Amino acid sequence: MSLTTSSTREIPETGTIPRHIAIIMDGNGRWAKSSFLPRVAGHKRGVETVRSAIKACVERGVEYLTLFAFSSENWRRPTDEVTFLMQLFITVLEQEVAKLHENGICFKVIGDLSKFEPRIVEFIRNGEALTADNTKFTLTIAANYGGRWDIMQAVRKMLDQRPELATGFDEKDLMQYFSLNYAPEPDLFIRTGGEKRISNFLLWQLAYTELYFTDTLWPDFDARALDLAIQSYQQRERRFGRTSEQLQMASGTNGREIVATRMA
Repeated sequence: MSLTTSSTREIPETGTIPRHIAIIMDGNGRWAKSSFLPRVAGHKRGVETVRSAIKACVERGVEYLTLFAFSSENWRRPTDEVTFLMQLFITVLEQEVAKLHENGICFKVIGDLSKFEPRIVEFIRNGEALTADNTKFTLTIAANYGGRWDIMQAVRKMLDQRPELATGFDEKDLMQYFSLNYAPEPDLFIRTGGEKRISNFLLWQLAYTELYFTDTLWPDFDARALDLAIQSYQQRERRFGRTSEQLQMASGTNGREIVATRMA
């Protein structure tokens, strides 16, 4: 399956290790509160968890990691917290992108960047340009991102570039205009912090993604917690609309269609 093909149109190849993991990093504020610390301390600790999550994913053979860092709805948070998050974003961009490049990691940001100050946008674009040719692993940060925004901007961009499609288009026409068009659809979605919703994250791309929710707060989400999520994924039967009997037949005739199974 090509990177811009929808799982509702073609059956993707699957394996015991998810090729693409998408995570909502929830629980920073509650972690700080439980430790009698200000909320901003939780966000700082969360950055450390991002580092360890990248390392753990690379070691396990994951190829793509997409992290929901700041949603289009997060602007509703207290002004002081939003200001701190923007400053933290700048600091992370300044300190971490060069390290990502040294480790062969491609860095990308998806979302509506128009609300960010020019300095942040410049850091993002420079980081993307620096790491563009890296192929070992792809880290995507979703910032000022919303799934509905992504669908709307894709439609607008498609019609701007191909106005003849205004009278009719299909998924194949639209896929290439999504923000995440360079990556396969996520195999595994993880949300930390105990909430059980996807909160406007990758609405189109999660159509056939396996969902995993954990009470673990993001700052406590370590390599062992990631392994538990992957083990849960390995116990799923990924049918993509087919029956179990069809899967059994497919696995016997076409090795590429073997579904994810339990780790030996």
